[in-house]
Amino acid sequence: MSSAEFSSNPDNFCYRHPDRQSFALCQRCGRTICGECQTQAPVGVICPECMREQQKAMPRVARAARPRGASMALVRDTRPLVTYWIMAITAVTYITQLIPGSPVQQWFALNSALLIPSIGFEPWRLFTVLLVHGSFWHMGLNMLALYLIGRSLEPLLGRWRFLALYLISGLGGSVAVALLAPGTWVVGASGAIFGLFGALLVIGRHIGANVTGIAIIIGINFALPFIFGIIGGSLAAIAISWQAHLGGFIVGAALGFIFARTRALRQQRLQQGLLVGVTIVLLALLVIPATLYV
Repeated sequence: MSSAEFSSNPDNFCYRHPDRQSFALCQRCGRTICGECQTQAPVGVICPECMREQQKAMPRVARAARPRGASMALVRDTRPLVTYWIMAITAVTYITQLIPGSPVQQWFALNSALLIPSIGFEPWRLFTVLLVHGSFWHMGLNMLALYLIGRSLEPLLGRWRFLALYLISGLGGSVAVALLAPGTWVVGASGAIFGLFGALLVIGRHIGANVTGIAIIIGINFALPFIFGIIGGSLAAIAISWQAHLGGFIVGAALGFIFARTRALRQQRLQQGLLVGVTIVLLALLVIPATLYV
C-alpha cells in the first residue's frame, strides 16, 4: 500500500480523532482507535462506545461498586506503560550488578557456547542479555532511546505488540551475535533498541511520515562501531556489538512490515502466526553456530 493510499483510507486513523494514525483496533467492533480512546480489555483494547455498551450490560451492583470516574481514567490512559516497565526492570537489574560480588551479569550475559546442551544449555540468556549492561552510560543511553521511541511507538502499536516487538527484536540481536560472533560475551539491550528503530522506520515510511531524521540516526549508530574500529586499528577491539545492532534492526524492520500489512481485525490471527513464525525461524538459526562446537 502506498503512502497516498494509506492516508486516504479512514480505517488507518482513529474514528474519533481523524488526524491521529493508529494500528490499534477495538477488539469488539474492529474500529481504529488512538491511545486516548483505548480501554484495556482482558484481550486487546476496546473503544469508548463499546465500553459504554459493556457498562450498560453490567449488573447494577457491579457498577455501583466501581469508583466513580474509573472508566474515564482507563479511557484516557495513554501512558506507554510497557516502555516504563522495561526501563524500570532494566534499571533495577543494573543496580544489582553494582553490588560487590554480584553474579547477575555472569548469569544473564550472552555467550553462544552456553546455548549448546553438551556445553551448558542456558537458553534464557537470549533474552536476559537485554537486562545487563557494561556501564551506567551503556544502560542510560539505551534506556533513553527506549523512552524516546517507546512513547510514540507503543501507543501506535498497542502494548502487547510493542512488547512482542521489543522481545523478538532482542532475540534477533542475540541470534545474530551467535551467528556472526560465536563464543563472544555480550551484554546490553542494543539489539532490541535497534529493532524499535527498524520498526519505526518501516512503519513511518508506510504511513507517509518523514523518516529522514530516523534514517540518519540509524546510520550514525551503525557507523559508530566501524569508526571506532578504524581508530583502534581493528574491529576485534570494538566494545560495541554491531552484530546485535544488525540482527535487531533486520528483525524489527520485518516485524514493522508485518504490523503494517496485517492491521485489519480479520488479519489478527495471521499477524500472530507470523510473529510466532519469525520467532521459530530465529531459534532454528541457532543450529548453525551450534555445529561449531560439535
